[in-house]
Amino acid sequence: MMLEFLSDIHDNLLDPGRFLTALSAIVLTGIVGLVTGPRGGSAQPLYWQVNDLLTGWIGGKLDRLHRKAVDLLFRGVLFVYFALQIAYMFGYLAQRITAEMPLYGFTEILILSLLLTSGTVWFALLKLYFAMRDGKTGQGAYYAIARSSRVNLAVSDDYGITRTGMGLAARSFDKGIVAPVIWYLIAGLPGAFIYSALTAVVWRFGRDGSCRGFGKVALALEKLMGFVPHVLAGILMALAGLLTPTGGMSRALLALLHGKAKAPYAEGGLPVTAMAYALNVSLGGAVQDIDGHKIKRTWVGPEGATAQLEKGHLRRALYLSLMAHVLFLSALVGAMIVAGRLG
Repeated sequence: MMLEFLSDIHDNLLDPGRFLTALSAIVLTGIVGLVTGPRGGSAQPLYWQVNDLLTGWIGGKLDRLHRKAVDLLFRGVLFVYFALQIAYMFGYLAQRITAEMPLYGFTEILILSLLLTSGTVWFALLKLYFAMRDGKTGQGAYYAIARSSRVNLAVSDDYGITRTGMGLAARSFDKGIVAPVIWYLIAGLPGAFIYSALTAVVWRFGRDGSCRGFGKVALALEKLMGFVPHVLAGILMALAGLLTPTGGMSRALLALLHGKAKAPYAEGGLPVTAMAYALNVSLGGAVQDIDGHKIKRTWVGPEGATAQLEKGHLRRALYLSLMAHVLFLSALVGAMIVAGRLG
């Protein structure tokens, strides 16, 4: 199967048909997510949730903080290997299904959409926005954001809830749209499933880089696979500032190059940095995850920018996220045209 997988990468690299599938899957994810809202209370990709159901309980038993770092590292290697084997089997099976039951290409679009997220994130943020507008910021207003970001928002104030929601929008654009689509274009569904499995493990056990040996294995591999898409997502988020009212594109682009207060990769990296500088706000700050671990996130944003974020900031973040998606779709259309001519 592995030889067939590698041969498929060579034969279908930059296939124009994949660009059309990716475009369709992104649009489908956005529309369906806005209509249905978060599935199971989480706005993350459905495959992340399935992966957590299949492997999360095992990882929870292996990731014990009282164990030595070397022991956790070894356990992390075994766990990631197990998760990647499952992901590759899912990807290979999905590829066979799409070949035998293409349904005019819709099967592949549907399967790829299971690895993406956008509309459900917007739904969750809109729910929070309307609750803040009406002065009813109860647990129901931020539940999906808490589940999706794995942050205990019950111990946060409204400012912290808003910062978490805005960070979720930036991070989901990177991990839930740009990166899985890039890996789909390179290596088809198996490649997209493998990347998504790594991000799912990092989401569950990475703790924004403050984990010990167990989560660091997946984080290192995810950073290796996700670095180039991560840079692209950051640039697109910064460029979206040009299309956002009161957004600062040039300020965001300069920050990506040599900004002082930038988010580390494990805390959202360039997309979070670009959002903070484009909107002239401060994101990040210490949080507690839903398992009770304290995480000291870096403060990200221009010097003197406010961290007391309200519904107006959330609305601008939503618009910035939408414009970043539009720019990515436009880039895919342009790449599809170029690939078609080269082919």
